[in-house]
Amino acid sequence: MPKKKSKKPIENFKLKIENLFKEYWYVLVALTLLFIPFYFYILKDLPSPAKLRSGSFPVSTQIFDRHGQLLYAIYADQNRTPIQLSDLPAYVAQATIAIEDKHFYRHHGVAPEGILRASINTLFKSKLQGGSTITQQLVKTALLTPERTIQRKIREAILAVVTDFIYSKNQILEMYLNFSPYGGTAYGLESAAQTYFDSPARDLTLAQAALLAGLPQAPTRYSPFGSSPENAKSRQKEVLRRMVEDGYITDQERQLAETEPLNFATAKIDIKAPHFVFYVKDLLVEKYGLRTVEEGGLRVTTSLDLDLQTYAQASLSAQIAKLKSLRVGNGAALITTPDTGEILSMVGSRNYFDTDHDGNVNVTLSYRQPGSSIKPLNYASALDKHLITPASLLLDIPTCFIVTGQPQYCPKNYDSTFHGPVQIRFALGNSYNLPAVKVLGLNTVEDFTASASAHGITGWDDPSRFGLSLTLGGGEVRIVDMAVAFGTLANAGVKVPLHPIFKVEDYQGNVLEQYTPAPPDDTNRVLSAAAAYLTSHILLDNNARTAAFGASSQLIIPNQVVSVKTGTTNDLRDNWTIGYTPKFLTVVWVGNNDNTPMSYLTSGVTGAAPIWNILMRRVLKDEKPIWPEKPEGVVSTEICSLSGLLPNPDRPCDTRNEFFIQGTQPTQIDSSYKDIWVAKDTQLPGYEGDLELKNHLVLSDPFTTDFCFSCPWPQSLPDPAKPDQPATGSAYPEQTVDMLQFLKSKKSP
Repeated sequence: MPKKKSKKPIENFKLKIENLFKEYWYVLVALTLLFIPFYFYILKDLPSPAKLRSGSFPVSTQIFDRHGQLLYAIYADQNRTPIQLSDLPAYVAQATIAIEDKHFYRHHGVAPEGILRASINTLFKSKLQGGSTITQQLVKTALLTPERTIQRKIREAILAVVTDFIYSKNQILEMYLNFSPYGGTAYGLESAAQTYFDSPARDLTLAQAALLAGLPQAPTRYSPFGSSPENAKSRQKEVLRRMVEDGYITDQERQLAETEPLNFATAKIDIKAPHFVFYVKDLLVEKYGLRTVEEGGLRVTTSLDLDLQTYAQASLSAQIAKLKSLRVGNGAALITTPDTGEILSMVGSRNYFDTDHDGNVNVTLSYRQPGSSIKPLNYASALDKHLITPASLLLDIPTCFIVTGQPQYCPKNYDSTFHGPVQIRFALGNSYNLPAVKVLGLNTVEDFTASASAHGITGWDDPSRFGLSLTLGGGEVRIVDMAVAFGTLANAGVKVPLHPIFKVEDYQGNVLEQYTPAPPDDTNRVLSAAAAYLTSHILLDNNARTAAFGASSQLIIPNQVVSVKTGTTNDLRDNWTIGYTPKFLTVVWVGNNDNTPMSYLTSGVTGAAPIWNILMRRVLKDEKPIWPEKPEGVVSTEICSLSGLLPNPDRPCDTRNEFFIQGTQPTQIDSSYKDIWVAKDTQLPGYEGDLELKNHLVLSDPFTTDFCFSCPWPQSLPDPAKPDQPATGSAYPEQTVDMLQFLKSKKSP
């Protein structure tokens, strides 16, 4: 009979299992308990890498104007054309590997050094970042959501390893090139090649391939069609440098590629208000991330008025064409509602699609010198601190300012003359330079930069970079910042940031954010209502600017009350006009993107002002005139028209009424005529020699004491800044101010 199989081995195995369970049951329970949350937190609903072959289908994001008119559809048509890696030049793949994942062919989906770097940033710097290989980027783009969490990073790593096991390296690289976003509607390398160079991917040059390889990491930032096209060139150079380091190309090939002209294709996108659209897109990407913006199906309602935008673009372009003889090649305009911060129109250049003249550069976001248009912020700050009043007298006479460690500064007026005694209202209205510099001397550069920054000016964080020329436009500003800063004047001293986006929804109608315009909140006050009112009142006073601009100029909007200021830089590279009412604000700039100077005939009323006038007339059409509301604490007082002091009953003067912040109105009686000692031969003030006592008109300001205005000064005096050159014709003597000593003894006038 055959022997029966022994049951002892089986029984022994069962016994061992039972003993293992008895001795280490807690380990098994712990592993089970750990696996359950790991499954639900990481593995549950984990997408299959097999889906990579079937593709994904993002939902387009749409941007609308305030009336629901479509401005731009992001990825409404992905235009993805699959390509095969074998059809591409070798350097196309090499460029991508060099900039994105140099160890692509040596790891198994994840790179240990990348994980280590990401872990250090996460654990010790509280910053989730880094460590993504090409495989990880592929699964992140095609299979996962874009949130930056530890959970997503773990799932990404697991999928990357599985993907690397399922597919070959070349298959993964090919799918990466077909899935990656390259900016705008360019989704995948083939679409990117067609979009940017009007060329199939197989015909890309090394220079073109390097530029495209650098886009997927941040398509908005590096796009040559974006608001900062210079970033694309910098990124291309970085890709080429990496290719040399990894041995894919020689340094000579790199140099040739860097110098190869990049002839970009004419944009073939259905887009309205492109400068504004890409400005809004950048804001959305910053808040929601690129993946959500380009694939998340957002529905974005903006503040833009497309009809006004179309009118503004056409008007600006037509006027720039008329200014060709003045060597003006470009312009920009911004129209806002200052009380709510809505952007009604943003014209970034004369023609976005004019690639020969950098038309895609949005000048409203570029830093340019403001010229005299910055002066009202200086005056407003001094008014707010009670350093000056609209009636304060300043002497507009040849003056050089000495600042330790800086060259002697001798400013001149735009008309190359000096105007003698000038009150603040007329100094600001006529945009005289010497009084503005003196006001900044009273303010101090440190206080002015702080005040301007509070109003909305950016980039002035280091006052040591500036001198007294700051009030004449020595510090660069952006149009969007000037709109916010001047908006504080329109809002009676309350700062309201720009709000170009009304509402953001997903494609299913769920509201992600919404802005409901409301009256300016006093908690955001950066300037007293009284100082804002006085500044605005001076800027709307046509009589105050008549001496410089004439009684009838482009700064007047018939039957309206508009505060307005112009600005032209000394080198004639920038020309501005900014004007506002409590309801509308318009900023216009003209110049040249390459910084070449305009004609000397370009002035405050021949460059930007005519365009500003056209646009302001349009927004104020059918609007009733609105005077700025006079706040409590502003009083009216009769003063002498020359000295700004109270009339003297014993010696009558020409008078006018002026507004003052309560407590700053003059208390001193006008005593400008007094006896002084003068030389008998020259009749000029003197302290030695043959003197006689004569009655003269004698005036003072914080910088000059007892200036004899009625003395017979010589009609020709040398320019203190150019002592070796012929006389300027000034009728006033040179003054010198040591700013260090002045600031030590400074007192409010």
